Amino acid sequence: MKASAHPPDGTVERPCPTREEVMAQLERILSSREFPSGGRSAAFLKYVTKETLEGRGHRLKGYSVAIEVFDRSAGFSQDDPVVRIEAGHLRRFIERYYLVAGQHDPIRIDIPKGGYVPVFTWNDASTEEVGDEPNEVVIRHRVFDRWRPGGPMLAMLVAFLCAGLGYYAGFLTGSSPDRSSAQSRDESILRLSPDEPTLVVAPFADLGDGAQAALYAAGLTEELLTALPRFKEITVFGRETSKALSPGVAASQVREGLGAHYLLAGGVRVGGDKLRVTARLVDTSDGSILWAQTYDEQLNAHELFAIQSDVASKVATAIAQPYGVIAKSLAANPPPDDLGVHDCMLRFYAYREELNPEAHLIARNCLQSAVARFPAYATAWSMLSIVHLDEGRFEFNPQSDQAPAIERALGTARRAVSLEPDNTRALQALMTALFFNSQAREAFEVGEKALIANPNDTEFLGELGTRVAFSGQWKRGADLLDRAIRLNPGGAGYYFGTRALIACMLRDHETAVRLIRKADLQKFPLFHGVAAFIYSEAGLLAEAKSEGEIFMEMRPDYLPNIVAENRKRNLPPQDSMRIIAALRKVGLPVPSVADVETGFRLSDASDSQ
Repeated sequence: MKASAHPPDGTVERPCPTREEVMAQLERILSSREFPSGGRSAAFLKYVTKETLEGRGHRLKGYSVAIEVFDRSAGFSQDDPVVRIEAGHLRRFIERYYLVAGQHDPIRIDIPKGGYVPVFTWNDASTEEVGDEPNEVVIRHRVFDRWRPGGPMLAMLVAFLCAGLGYYAGFLTGSSPDRSSAQSRDESILRLSPDEPTLVVAPFADLGDGAQAALYAAGLTEELLTALPRFKEITVFGRETSKALSPGVAASQVREGLGAHYLLAGGVRVGGDKLRVTARLVDTSDGSILWAQTYDEQLNAHELFAIQSDVASKVATAIAQPYGVIAKSLAANPPPDDLGVHDCMLRFYAYREELNPEAHLIARNCLQSAVARFPAYATAWSMLSIVHLDEGRFEFNPQSDQAPAIERALGTARRAVSLEPDNTRALQALMTALFFNSQAREAFEVGEKALIANPNDTEFLGELGTRVAFSGQWKRGADLLDRAIRLNPGGAGYYFGTRALIACMLRDHETAVRLIRKADLQKFPLFHGVAAFIYSEAGLLAEAKSEGEIFMEMRPDYLPNIVAENRKRNLPPQDSMRIIAALRKVGLPVPSVADVETGFRLSDASDSQ
C-alpha cells in the first residue's frame, strides 16, 4: 500500500489505516446494536473485508461471494440475484450505522455500488489517495458529505428512506436492545391484539435506472401510508416502521418481527412517458400472494394519485373482515403528480424524525415553494402549518419580518382544512395550532373528531396523545401514545420522549429513564430539559444536572421564563411546579418558589379578565 506523506497542496497526509485499525473498525460495526448481529449481512461484510485486507480484493465477484458466504453450489448462476440483493441490504445497514452510531468513528468501511470490494476511509480527511497495484487494499481519504443540502436530490432521498433502518433491522433479526426481560413494560406497548388485521407497507422498489423512478417509488409509498389508515377495518403500521424495511423484505421476517398479518409490496418502473406499478398483497403466515395487480399509465397530471387510490382501495377490500364494510376514502383535492412536491413530503417527515433547526429550514423552504406552485394542495399547507408552529414553540429559524409564527400556523391550518376537511394532517395541524393559541377546548374538539374519523394515523395519534397529556390527562395521553407506538414501533424519537415524560408524571421512574434514553434526540433542545426532569425525579442527579446544562446552552431563554413557557404548553400549575422543583433540586437557575407562585397568580388574574 502506498500513501503520499506530502500531497501537492502542501498539507500533511495521514498514513493509511493499518490492517489492525480496519479490523478494529469491523469489530466495532459488527458489535453495534445499530448493525444486525449474525445473519448474512454480518458474514458478507466480514468476508469481503478480510479478503481485501489479504490482498484478494480482485477475486471478489458475485460467484465467489455466493460460494463462500451463501453456501451456493459450484453450479451457481449469475441469474440468481442473492448476492446483488444482499449487497443492497448490506449497503443500507452500513449507511444507517454511520448515520447513527458511527458518526465519529475514525474509519469508514463502504462497499461502492458496482462491485463488492470494500473501501476503507478516514472519516475526517478530505484528500484522496488510491493505490495503483491491482491486489492492494483500496484506501481513500475524504470527508463524507453527501448529506449537504446542496447534494444530489437522489442522495437526499436515500437519506430519508434509510432513516430508522438500523434500529428496526435489529428488531426484525431479534437483536433489538429492547427484547430483554427487564423491559417488560416496553414490550407491553408493542403488543397488538391477535384478532386485529394488521398490514405493513414495504417501500416500493425502484425498478428503473434513474432518479425519477426512485422518487416515484418513494412518493407512491408515502401516498399509500397516508391513504390506507383511512380504512378503519385494517390497522396499518406507521411510516417509520415501513421505511425501516427493505423493498424485498421476506414475509416471514414481517410476521416474526412485527406480527403483521399482511405485507403490501411492489415496484415502480419509469420508461419515457410511461409508468408501470406492480403491487402484491402477501399473507405473512405462509407467504402466499392473495392479490396482485400491474398498472400501466401515462405520466400525466394526477395519474400517480389515481393509481395510489385504486391500489389502496383494492388492498383494503382484499383484507376486509366479515363484520364490517370498507369505507372508501377519496381525497377532495388530489395532490399534484410532481416530483418536487413528493420530495417536500419526505423532507417534512425527515424533519419530524430529527427535530433540529437544519432539517426544519430545509422542510420550510421546500413547502413554501410547494404551496406557491400548488395552492390547492391541502397536505402541503398542513405540513407548512406545523413547520410554522415549530418556528415559534421551538425557536427554530425565527423570521422577525413575518407575522407571529402562531398566526401563520393557524392561518395555514385553516386553509388546509377548508381545502380538504377530512385530511388527517390538516386536522392535526389545526388542533395543534389551536392548542398553542390557548384554545385547548377547541383544539380537542377537532382532535376527537379526527380520531373518530381516522384512528390509525400514528403521526396524528402521537400528536393528540402529547397534547392530551400536557393538558393534565396523563393516563389518557399514555394510552394514545401507546397505541401510536404499537402501530409504529420503529417511530420517531419524540414518541418515546413524550412517553418518557408521561411515565415520569405517573411516577413510573424506571420506565421513564429507559424511554428517555431510547428517544435520544440530541439536537432537540426540549429533549434535554425533559431528560433533566426525569433524571432528577429518578434520583440520577449528576445526569440531571448535565442534561440541564445542555438545555440552558441550547435554550438560554427558557428556564428564566419557565412559568410562561410551561403555561404556553397548557401544563397545569401543579404539574409545572413539580417540574420546576425537580430542576431546582439539581441547581438549575429556575425562579424561586415565591416567584413561581407569584407568576401563576398573575397568569390566573390575567386569564380571568
